[in-house]
Amino acid sequence: MPQQYKNYIDGQWTDASNHAQTHDINPANTREELGTFPSATREDARRAIDAAQRAFSNWARTPMPKRGEILDKAANWLEARVDEVGAALTREEGKTFVEGKAEVARGVSILRFFAGECLQPTGDVYPSASASTFLFAERVPLGVVGLITPWNFPCAIPTWKMAPALAYGNTIVFKPAEITPLTAWYIVSAFEQAGLPPGVLNLVVGRGSQAGQELVENSKVKAISFTGSNEVGTRLAATVAQRGGKSQLELGGKNPIVVLNDADISRAVELTIQGAMLSTGQKCTATSRAIVVRDVANEYRDALAARVKQLRVGDGMQSDVYMGPLVSADAEKTVLEYIEIGKNEGARLVTGGEKLRGEEYAHGFFVAPTVFDNVTPDMRIAQEEIFGPVVGVIQAKDIDDAIALANHTRFGLSASVVTRDLNLALRFMREIEAGIVHVNSMTAGAEPQAPFGGFKESSSGTREQGKAAREFFTQWKTVYVDPL
Repeated sequence: MPQQYKNYIDGQWTDASNHAQTHDINPANTREELGTFPSATREDARRAIDAAQRAFSNWARTPMPKRGEILDKAANWLEARVDEVGAALTREEGKTFVEGKAEVARGVSILRFFAGECLQPTGDVYPSASASTFLFAERVPLGVVGLITPWNFPCAIPTWKMAPALAYGNTIVFKPAEITPLTAWYIVSAFEQAGLPPGVLNLVVGRGSQAGQELVENSKVKAISFTGSNEVGTRLAATVAQRGGKSQLELGGKNPIVVLNDADISRAVELTIQGAMLSTGQKCTATSRAIVVRDVANEYRDALAARVKQLRVGDGMQSDVYMGPLVSADAEKTVLEYIEIGKNEGARLVTGGEKLRGEEYAHGFFVAPTVFDNVTPDMRIAQEEIFGPVVGVIQAKDIDDAIALANHTRFGLSASVVTRDLNLALRFMREIEAGIVHVNSMTAGAEPQAPFGGFKESSSGTREQGKAAREFFTQWKTVYVDPL
């Protein structure tokens, strides 16, 4: 019988108020159930919000170095279980075990970075026009914050929101994606074992229309940090703004890799495959457009197709697998629909493009890694986020055309260029409309000490990770002190 898990509210593991449950299923083998989880209601979310509000004043008064110690202990607990948590992540999300372990290790690094930030200055002292006035400003916490996170990075994204929120003195209600709750359970367990006081971090597993909507609408929640779709994020931000709250959105991407005519083609192909096919293309930073100067376009396309055909697809727990399944039946359906859209629009299917069949794939959501050629800039497969292992090759006349094509989208999260020419690389860095720019590396990938976020409709304009995270999770308080 699969293990039964619970919500975590006010320091206690508890069932949903309606006793409803959801089932956590392995997308590589839907016969395997990893556990049952509560389906939290709005009432459960309100209980969690109230617990976080009660805990706020004491947590905000807790010295920052002490908060940092708890973050460090949580990091140690998670690090000691990298294999265990990485396997759980792979089995519920689908990415390979190598990627799952790497994501957990990234979560550990994030926690340690913000543990260190708890020893950094929290404000500034200013010269005053008055000789007797001591004038300073400090960053103070907001209060209760809601964290609504997606399924594609069920360890990294929650930790990069959670760690700064806690470090800067906020209390949290955390609603993870309903289809990847086991990784969330491990993260919350890490903080429980680290000695985080009751009510400071609360976990509610449930539908966005129930628990998530309560977080968005409840005036006790001072801020919402959300990663997910543009459609949901736009509605969320409007609702939060109407009640005077603060929101942070990290949304979609349509990320290009630009291959110039002096590029090392074999290197460009590997970078494209890493960006497009790792995690089964289910990243907001995944490579979905390959914009190639026409002088090398045929060579690049043929090399890319040949390499993609060699990729081993299967259960991510198998050591020789490069790409696992899509996360769900809905995700598989969406990707297959986009492949048909690409065909109907006139793009040429070079390789892939179908659901994989056979005994190994009979009980999972497996789609072959897919390459399209003859893609034009305004095709839907060149403009809309597919969130799967599909990349389209677009030809450019020269670097001017390549940059224009790369910028020809409503998104602006990540972009990469492959070139040996430093001058061209510098020009690309200046002119590309993206919040994250890579030179001779794949579009995906980010380090915890650096700001993360996009331009245009990829972001609300705020940034996550690094020192930039403080800007969202705190507010300024300016203080004038005069003697009597």
